[in-house]
Amino acid sequence: MNKFDSVPLRKIPFLKRITLLLFFMSLTINAQIDRIEPPFWFAGMHNPELQIMFYGKDISQYQVTAANSIAITDIKKTENPNYLFVTINTKNLPAASIDFLFKKNNKVAFTQKYILKQRREKSAQRKGFDASDMMYLIMPDRFANGNPKNDSSNDTQEKADRSVAGGRHGGDIQGIINNIDYISALGATTVWSTPLCEDNDKAFSYHTYAQSDVYKIDPRYGTNEDYKRLASELHKKDMKLVMDYVTNHWGIEHWMMKDLPTQDWIHQFENFTQTNHKRSTISDTNASKIDTDICLDGWFVSSMPDLNQKNPLVLNYLKQNAIWWIEYADLDGFRVDTYNYADPEGVTAWTKSITDEYPNFNIVGEIWMHNQAQMAYWQKDSKIGAIQNFNSQLPSVMDFTLHDAIGTIFNEDDGSWDKGMVKVYDNFSNDFLYPNPNNILVFAENHDTARINHVYNNDFKKYQMTMALIATVRGIPQLYYGSEIGMSGDKDKGDADIRQDFPGGWKGDENNAFIKEGRTPGQNEYFNFTSKLFNWRKTNEAVHFGKMTHYIPENNVYVYFRYTDKKTVMVVINNSKEEQTFKTVRFQENIQASKNGKDVLTGNPYDLSSEISVEGKSVLILELDK
Repeated sequence: MNKFDSVPLRKIPFLKRITLLLFFMSLTINAQIDRIEPPFWFAGMHNPELQIMFYGKDISQYQVTAANSIAITDIKKTENPNYLFVTINTKNLPAASIDFLFKKNNKVAFTQKYILKQRREKSAQRKGFDASDMMYLIMPDRFANGNPKNDSSNDTQEKADRSVAGGRHGGDIQGIINNIDYISALGATTVWSTPLCEDNDKAFSYHTYAQSDVYKIDPRYGTNEDYKRLASELHKKDMKLVMDYVTNHWGIEHWMMKDLPTQDWIHQFENFTQTNHKRSTISDTNASKIDTDICLDGWFVSSMPDLNQKNPLVLNYLKQNAIWWIEYADLDGFRVDTYNYADPEGVTAWTKSITDEYPNFNIVGEIWMHNQAQMAYWQKDSKIGAIQNFNSQLPSVMDFTLHDAIGTIFNEDDGSWDKGMVKVYDNFSNDFLYPNPNNILVFAENHDTARINHVYNNDFKKYQMTMALIATVRGIPQLYYGSEIGMSGDKDKGDADIRQDFPGGWKGDENNAFIKEGRTPGQNEYFNFTSKLFNWRKTNEAVHFGKMTHYIPENNVYVYFRYTDKKTVMVVINNSKEEQTFKTVRFQENIQASKNGKDVLTGNPYDLSSEISVEGKSVLILELDK
């Protein structure tokens, strides 16, 4: 109850009555605008054009001007009177506030301040992740609970209940910050977190891909300031932060779904229509229009409305939202979910708007295809895409064909024409299709796939071969949280099983795998190997940007070299059960004058003058002398 509610107005002094009247008038005025997006912007951007969305009851009835002779270049109204899209040119405008005047009948009804903030120094030149990095993928709800006070929120429907496999468990941004040293000790230089913006679904909201507010961190993870602090803490340790961005869809609980700006803001059908997931239709010259349309316009699932990037207002909203997060949180890259489910022209324009603003920024798209040509089609400057006059502008793609091979090869003991290590050889033999093979994300698993330790029944030798492979081939290696301590999970039991809680991330956990003393002997075996491998990788330029030469596997033994003018690394993966001995003369074009090699994992020396013996189901990573 207001303290004045029970006081008769006549008993309140005249001046106080005037003050109260003005106060309640101000409440009415402020209520005219419920949301402003972007909530603020930045001075000195490469693209000076800024489109501000004002949202409030019947907001479009007002005429809008800006004070201080700031030119409004465009005003767009839609069929929904609650939206107004106002465009200004910020060129040469200083970091300051802008007063927007909302008029009715030529009288100012109310004003609204809008802030242009100062950019960070050299913000436009920020350097994204590249092949010198190792990326650590985290599902924040399942990693570590650093702040139990935010496990549930009054603003969100689903409450924390760790006993529910597919529920909210309480992991958060503070949990990541608390364990940056652990991540760094693994040799990781980059953190990719699955989405952190608010997901207000009633259930299964922990994955956060059905976002309900793309300008707000989910309160169960923390605040926008917490996210910015995460980037800052990583940068202090020369580490990078990658945001998981979704251009294709939002969640059904997104606030706009309750009051759409335009009917074509999302793709709508007479009856619910799900995508057919056949993304090959986009480049398929024989594909029917209906199949292509359903692929692109159908909803991913019933709880994720499909955004219409052909609508200029939608596309501009997504562009500005992405750039706002980069600038606000000081990000180093994007991983883009379901990249090629979105309208190709729209998502291309979205990507280019970001790389125009930040030329050294990196963006990796989830191009979940099973054919190298179809994946290469989507990398920037692809000659395959050029056949159809298409250039996605997307710097990096995810190597799903390598992932496909990794999911079977180490269970194939007898290499043959199409089994075992020849699958890996064949994968890299198609690298000529990619315009930039070094800028491809390589991985054994992620939050959507089978856990590699389950696939290989926690066979440590097979884990070693898997990690050695992704650490030494071309591209950017990605490690999924928990694999480095032997975490497993059965995809056939549902997604929750491959997204289990990291042991030690919650107070009271019996097993704390974040510290050496808390890990079991088996967990330490996994951790120590992973840490040694990827910390070595950090120091070796040959496996960052060096060339690659590989040799046709024999007896299920795959040999390849990564090299620069100064360094050469020889990798031998023996995927057979038996020890294999082979003569080194076959590899002379890469060994050249080197006489010896040193195994980076064991420190053991190897004489390269005649022959090498390698134990069954094992790997050698040899640094050659020069």
